[in-house]
Amino acid sequence: MSDTALLVIDMQVALLEEAYVGKEVIAHINALRDKARSTNTLIIYIQHSAADYEPMNLGAPGWQIHPDIAPHPDDLIIHKLASDAFSQTDLHQELQNRGIQHLIITGMQTEFCVDTTCRAALSQGYNVTLVGDAHTTYDYILSASQTINYHNGILPGVGHPTHFIQVKPTVEAIAELIP
Repeated sequence: MSDTALLVIDMQVALLEEAYVGKEVIAHINALRDKARSTNTLIIYIQHSAADYEPMNLGAPGWQIHPDIAPHPDDLIIHKLASDAFSQTDLHQELQNRGIQHLIITGMQTEFCVDTTCRAALSQGYNVTLVGDAHTTYDYILSASQTINYHNGILPGVGHPTHFIQVKPTVEAIAELIP
């Protein structure tokens, strides 16, 4: 088993309805997921619940992981309530139990859950590869494209004495999954 895990963050029906380049991001994540499965790499789906947003209420139709990227029965699903996938979840313990040291991160929403989980991973002792063309968001303060580009540019500069965040396109991240 690899010391790497693929994280698929919040790729849920309600969130993907209006996501920027959502279909392309799903295709990139599916390519990564297929490679991860072929190399017995752990795949973890992070699934967000939000009590203050009805479509994302636990169990609601919009809360479901999008059917175009649905997990396999062997994949792990971690439920969360905060932007940080480590906050009040058993993600860190699951990774530690499996000897994971490197996370390949994809998913929704670039400026919230993806960014926060990348930064938290450093503090938890993991190296991170953010797949630059496999995360997305919406037009918000900046356009979705600007937000994605900004985070792809700034996250590798987050300082840490022993761990790193790097950004790679899908094709290069797939190469990391070859044992």
